[in-house]
Amino acid sequence: EQLPVPNPAEIKLPQHDGSPRVSIIIPTYGQVDFTLRCLASIASTSPVTSIEVIVVDDCSNDPAVKKLAQVQGIRLLRWPANLGFLRSCNEAAKLAEGEYLFFLNNDTELQPDAIDALARLLDARPEAGMVGSKLIYPNGRLQEAGGIVWNDGSAWNYGNGDDPRKPQYNYVREADYISGAAIMLPRARWQEMGGFDEAFLPAYCEDSDLAFRLRQAGWKVLYQPQSIVVHHEGASHGTDTGSGIKAYQVTNNTKLFARWRNTLESEAMPNGQRVMRARDRAMNRRITLVVDHYLPEPDRDAGSRTMLAFLDALLASGRVIKFLPENLHRSPGYIDLLEQRGIEVAYGPWSHSLDAWLTANGQEIDEILLSRPSVARHMLAKLRANCRAPIIFYGHDLHFARMMLEAGAGTPAQSESIAQMEALERQIWRMVDVALYPSEDEAKQVRAMEPGVRARAVLPYALPKRPAPAVATPGNIVFVGGFRHTANEDAALWLAGEIMPRLRQHVPTATLTIIGSNPTPAVLRLAGQGIEVRGFVSDEELESLYSQARVALCPLRVGAGVKLKVVEAMHRGVAVVTTTIGAQGLPGLSELIDVTDTAEGLAESAARLMTDDGLWLRQTQAQTAYVAEHFSPEALQASLLGAFEAASTAPPRG
Repeated sequence: EQLPVPNPAEIKLPQHDGSPRVSIIIPTYGQVDFTLRCLASIASTSPVTSIEVIVVDDCSNDPAVKKLAQVQGIRLLRWPANLGFLRSCNEAAKLAEGEYLFFLNNDTELQPDAIDALARLLDARPEAGMVGSKLIYPNGRLQEAGGIVWNDGSAWNYGNGDDPRKPQYNYVREADYISGAAIMLPRARWQEMGGFDEAFLPAYCEDSDLAFRLRQAGWKVLYQPQSIVVHHEGASHGTDTGSGIKAYQVTNNTKLFARWRNTLESEAMPNGQRVMRARDRAMNRRITLVVDHYLPEPDRDAGSRTMLAFLDALLASGRVIKFLPENLHRSPGYIDLLEQRGIEVAYGPWSHSLDAWLTANGQEIDEILLSRPSVARHMLAKLRANCRAPIIFYGHDLHFARMMLEAGAGTPAQSESIAQMEALERQIWRMVDVALYPSEDEAKQVRAMEPGVRARAVLPYALPKRPAPAVATPGNIVFVGGFRHTANEDAALWLAGEIMPRLRQHVPTATLTIIGSNPTPAVLRLAGQGIEVRGFVSDEELESLYSQARVALCPLRVGAGVKLKVVEAMHRGVAVVTTTIGAQGLPGLSELIDVTDTAEGLAESAARLMTDDGLWLRQTQAQTAYVAEHFSPEALQASLLGAFEAASTAPPRG
């Protein structure tokens, strides 16, 4: 049902001081009622981004156009002669002041965040030459989630008529084109391209041609699903391609194909074939499937930080990533981390089952990264049955070896659990093409236990380079660790119960802050008498707490693999004191910091760092250099891609 026409005098567009970030250009030819609804929708979205709104009437001679002058906050342009849609846009753009130009049909209605989502994407992706919105019909069905151009020059409005909530329509991705009803691009790119090409006068295919020209110049065209725009398709020029301006659609399609035929032959698929690959512009790119227990929660656990670092490294290599969480759950907030990176996530109810997703898509997968023994237990057979791709398994740590160090390891029940885990891990190693672990010690142990298994070490974390501390900072003791892992509970209890009392004999004022998600009742009871238990904190809060800390005490007695809490504290410029378990997988670390396994030794090492500024500075500067050398994004990418190359060239297993 059509919305009522708003009173133009009641529409107030946002005002701004100085130059706007976004110039919204709305070309019109009469149809004032549609334009008023469009303007009212812009006003109601209350964009955070500063905007100007330019409405251009192309000499329609419609007396109702004068109503637009009553709208507060727009620039109304009325051409003295008809220029046609394409030239009207080009001329209006010359008068725009914004850093970004947003071309918007007048027969559209913006949903909340539509403008800001496009601007965010351009801000986040400097390689983007143009971004565009998800278009939906007034009845709520999908009109277009970006466009596909096939190698015969025909085109699809991808997803037309489907449910816009499905996973395949809700991640940022490269598109062949975005319909010009709602496209945003930097004004610099627009000027570089010379605007819409007048070869496509008066209208149609100029948006597709612009997308192809931007790509030819090295820029990307991206679809942004968080920008949702209702489009009354056909309101401007009708739907009959046999008459009126709409007839130019057929003529200009022919022109577009003639101009870009060679490009389409090398980059595009035959009409309607291999749609998954076509929609991602992946004819010449590898599609990687990543399988884990649930979406990464990098602010909650170290394993998630590793998986997100792996995903970033794979994306940086040019791969197309599909993420399959075993629980098929669309975790609020965390899904944005992946979808806005350009990763498609399979989730319910549309991905009805793991088997259904793999049956539909498995043959397009080029390689698989499978995480954790518990996931591999259920997924390996399904993956082998539906995909021809090599499988790289990341174990996070040697689970059975870690279990052997935990309390109760000698009991019959725990001994049986350890034996079952060892049997499972051995079975996984034999079935996959490459097994990855975060330290060479673990990889070497796998190779010794199962000769013939291809096991490698891979860097588990990527951290940006940071300057080393230049002066000593005050502060106290911090312990960071998620309490889903019993090793962290054991460390926190030991730290509070035995290490801190000894430390206070040397530094009576020393205090401790315990930080980490899911604190157990035993950990919560530690609060008081100079100990604060913070539980889960945001990344911003964690940054602040690290900046207030002098020493990170990591008294781990149980565990396996490289410990994020140790690496991260060193990266943040906090002096670290840890145990042999805490330093595991970090070669040469004991030459830089104190590594000791007694409560007295840990307390004395922390006390020296608390009271000796020179020692503290020397250690933190050495730590910063260590992290920069061993945990750069470039080093992680080289490490991970080396494993993928090994898997792709190895004889098949399974």
